[in-house]
Amino acid sequence: MKVMKFGGTSVGSVNSILTIKHIVGLEEEPVVVVVSAVAGVTDLLIKTSKLAAAGDIEYANVFQEIRAKHEVLLEGIFSDITLEAVQCEVDHLLDELGNIFKGLYLIQDCSGKTYDTVVSYGERISSLFISKLLEADHQDARNFIKTDTKYGKHIVNFKETAKKIQELFSPLPTVTVVGGFISSSVLTGETTNIGRGGSDYTAAILAAELNASILEIWTDVDGFMTADPKVINNAYVIEKLTYVEAMELCNFGAKVIYPPTIFPAYHKNIPIRIKNTFNPDAPGTFISDEKPVNGEGKSIKGISSIGDTSLITIEGLGMVGVIGVNYRIFKALAKAGISVFLVSQASSENTTSIGVRSADADLSVSVLLEEFRQEIEMGEINKIFAENDLATIAIVGENMKRTTGIAGKLFGTLGRNGINVIACAQGASETNISFVTNVSSLRKALNVIHDSFFLSEYQVLNIFLTGIGTVGGSLLEQIKQQQPMLMTQNGLKLNVVGIADVNKAIFDRNGIDLENYKEKLYNEGVPNSPERLKTEILNMNIFNSVFVDCTASPQIASLYMDLLEHNVSVVAANKIAASSAYDNYAALKNIARKKGIKYLFETNVGAGLPIINTINNLINSGDRILKMEAVLSGTLNYIFNTISSDIPLSRSIKMAQEARYSEPDPRIDLSGTDVIRKLVILAREAGYKVEQADVVKNLFVPDAYFQGTLDDFWKAIPEMDAGFEAKRSVLEEQSKRWRFVAKMENGTCSVGLQEVAPSHPFYDLEGSNNIILITTERYLQYPMMIKGYGAGASVTAAGVFADIISIANIR
Repeated sequence: MKVMKFGGTSVGSVNSILTIKHIVGLEEEPVVVVVSAVAGVTDLLIKTSKLAAAGDIEYANVFQEIRAKHEVLLEGIFSDITLEAVQCEVDHLLDELGNIFKGLYLIQDCSGKTYDTVVSYGERISSLFISKLLEADHQDARNFIKTDTKYGKHIVNFKETAKKIQELFSPLPTVTVVGGFISSSVLTGETTNIGRGGSDYTAAILAAELNASILEIWTDVDGFMTADPKVINNAYVIEKLTYVEAMELCNFGAKVIYPPTIFPAYHKNIPIRIKNTFNPDAPGTFISDEKPVNGEGKSIKGISSIGDTSLITIEGLGMVGVIGVNYRIFKALAKAGISVFLVSQASSENTTSIGVRSADADLSVSVLLEEFRQEIEMGEINKIFAENDLATIAIVGENMKRTTGIAGKLFGTLGRNGINVIACAQGASETNISFVTNVSSLRKALNVIHDSFFLSEYQVLNIFLTGIGTVGGSLLEQIKQQQPMLMTQNGLKLNVVGIADVNKAIFDRNGIDLENYKEKLYNEGVPNSPERLKTEILNMNIFNSVFVDCTASPQIASLYMDLLEHNVSVVAANKIAASSAYDNYAALKNIARKKGIKYLFETNVGAGLPIINTINNLINSGDRILKMEAVLSGTLNYIFNTISSDIPLSRSIKMAQEARYSEPDPRIDLSGTDVIRKLVILAREAGYKVEQADVVKNLFVPDAYFQGTLDDFWKAIPEMDAGFEAKRSVLEEQSKRWRFVAKMENGTCSVGLQEVAPSHPFYDLEGSNNIILITTERYLQYPMMIKGYGAGASVTAAGVFADIISIANIR
């Protein structure tokens, strides 16, 4: 035989009830069908009783809503021939209920016994009309689910319950319909219940006592999910769980089934399958005692959470070594009817923290203050206090006990994302690691854990990008083109959640469509400023976040410290921060290292060339950089490769600007400022403490040309053409060329124009290419050479893209 339980939403509409009839009709073996009250009816019953007990005549209108809800369903599922008879029986129960409400209204009081009676009518009515629809036997659960009262709660008396079930269900009819949730007292026979959600429990008890082949829980979801789908978009159904895993997930907030449901089925080894009434073909989740073999499958199965957590802490040196303290804590709380779902105790025994629901926090503190009043007066216990606005998260999986490093990975991942762990607990069974954090971090924590433990189909990087000019625009286009391949081949999802330019910004934690981002930015974007940008990023508090700076703005560069402090990785094409005061540069590097995140700026030198990364690899592997010589300005190299007898200096500068090799104001390039910044960055990455002011400048354009406006510059620069041509002619006769060379030797830095012969590696450097020679203790006689495109939007964007990919640590 089989037990099938259908929840409130399954009996909440005409269509869903007719679906129940179809599902049950397919069964060939005897079936016990357990049903909940019609969706929303239990809440309405509670609301009506409260209004009536408060003397509020509005109770009558809410009661009429209950009556109308049932009338609509009955008219939809029964033909005219049977409707009248069924309606008569239902009306009889509703009339009884109406008289109880009238009594509550008159005496303006509702005892616990009356409350239990009132809420029983939901299942009594639903099971009645469902049994008529299925032409099935009908049993009132009060006749066989028997309870005792302990600590103010109704607890199932399994011995009496088992005896009654055997009496009433032998022989077993083809189909029997039972109302879940409701029960009766062993001592008095009065109506009781086994808790909200207790219909699952009723079904499990019946399945256990009748030795069912399976227990099916039909609800409105496809099964247990890896996490809450309202928080994690890519959460998916877990195909299989053990009893222990299911119990752990239920206890920590997964609302698929009522937690006590698991035990009766586990005790008799009866499998449970979670099915969706509204998607009956979905396989659902299968729960059994089948454990993973040899670490097969993922290390954790799912993540669950309790959002309304308070942490109660008992603190005092007088607790150390004293036997019975914890006994007194839990006994006092149990007598007050307070459930504890997490315990964390220091090994020194001087503090014990317990997790309770927020609604129980004040009472918990009050009860414990009274219990330990004498110890507090004597100073043995310092204080008992509650911390509120917290959340508890649990990761669950039987495979954790066979896998080393799970806890380390969990807490490391949380730390890198700036999520503070306030308390934690893990049992010796290793099937559950639970921790408490601020409720404001709940969404972020769930997402980063789901992502980190590969419960998500993809690893996600959430990208904020500012600057959509030539480099930023090219980067977004590259991301758009590569997204499908990265997801398919590398399991990496690049989720662009913020795009900003100087004036406007758009933000969407679910991701921005890169097909039309400019249109959306200009039409829907909010006014932007550096401070607004920082605030939006920090307030979004999203996991695995990366800030990408494709600007040349000092104001944007000034945001890096705050972002890194809040565990946002930074990828910068902007050279300002890395070439700023050495102390600021060092602080940025240190905070990134301390937080376990990334501050990357490969494209600060050489665009997409792997110069900085190579230097880091040399240093980290124990080599020492002695000397660097480089042509680092694609603009200046272009200018000196373009100058000829036909193209004077002034025209070559203009051509560099028009080709977008130079800055809009080419004086920035001609002044050597850009090269100096790059040289300073390289020297620092090579291990030398260098400031921009330390660099010796041998410039080829006098300072006078850098004064005044840009128009003044364009008018004056032709004055240099004749002198430059004369020098170029001499150089040409000697078969030499000019290169603007940056040099660092043992920490001493200089930049300046240098003549190079055909035998020099810099001689054949074409167009806007860059080149660097690195002399180290290992590469002493033959320096390492890196050469290639050193400017251009696409190669610079590709370098930024490579930095982003490196954060994901994929290959």
